[in-house]
Amino acid sequence: MATKAKPTTVKKIVAENRKARFNYEIVDTYEAGLVLTGTEVKSLRDGKANIAESYASDEGGEIWLINSYLPEYLQANRFNHETRRRRKLLLSKREMHRLQNAVNREGMTLVPLKIYFNDRGRAKLELALAKGKKLHDKRETAKERDWNRQKSRLLKERG
Repeated sequence: MATKAKPTTVKKIVAENRKARFNYEIVDTYEAGLVLTGTEVKSLRDGKANIAESYASDEGGEIWLINSYLPEYLQANRFNHETRRRRKLLLSKREMHRLQNAVNREGMTLVPLKIYFNDRGRAKLELALAKGKKLHDKRETAKERDWNRQKSRLLKERG
């Protein structure tokens, strides 16, 4: 008998914060759920979200996503949502305490990396616990990226 292959999990990425890996050193990542209204989910399914300038904050024992942009859903009329409202993140208590301690004691930052739909159709946020990079670290990252690009070109030509 042939064994069944596991279905591959396809994530539909809606929004990605591409500058985050350049500006921050990523220490750890977490997957968090989002508390959304119906029009926000429909707007996300259109794929027009932006989390480039957003961040997560600990307020009142809960973690909130602040300054993320989800445009209004045009067919919703008067039942639409605010585009830049604060959105609650769903994490386990253990994860929340770990993140709160890292932010309060160690001075780290909570940076959203991407919003996507998982295989069950739920909107998820990949949240990173990060340290800010200094200017010389950013230069080093750019230098390393350029060297890797140049090295791959050389190997392609000769190999």
